[in-house]
Amino acid sequence: MKAMILAAGRGKRMMPLTETQPKPMLKINGKPLLEHHINNLRQAGVTDIVINLAWQGDKITEYFGNGSQFGVTITYSQEQAGGLETAGGIIQALPLLGEQFIVINGDVFTDYDVTSLMQLHLQAGEAHIVLVENPAHNPDGDFALSHLSPDSQ
Repeated sequence: MKAMILAAGRGKRMMPLTETQPKPMLKINGKPLLEHHINNLRQAGVTDIVINLAWQGDKITEYFGNGSQFGVTITYSQEQAGGLETAGGIIQALPLLGEQFIVINGDVFTDYDVTSLMQLHLQAGEAHIVLVENPAHNPDGDFALSHLSPDSQ
């Protein structure tokens, strides 16, 4: 299975920290957040990773290169200067991902055990999503889910 790490965003809410670097490159315990994601994926057996890039993506490619020094293979999906938003970035990267893949927000720290995702047996068109509670500073969250029945499409 492959994974995609979303890392193209501008990181406006983290200004001025993200003025000179992409948000997934901010350090936690001395390592960029993105490195924590890559290590977690590798430990789960996911070694083929796609990272989308836009805002200061060169800082990511300079640090991670092809991924070999981290025990993974990294392919980059370069987006236009302003980025393509979440869905656009995933759609652009689909040819690099195949039919089943994991998507991780590169700017969110989590201790979620990615290994459990490897145990899922999804059928074509099915998805599994892992969500966390909204933080106190953003009680409405950034995303909403809605379900459309086959009759309403």
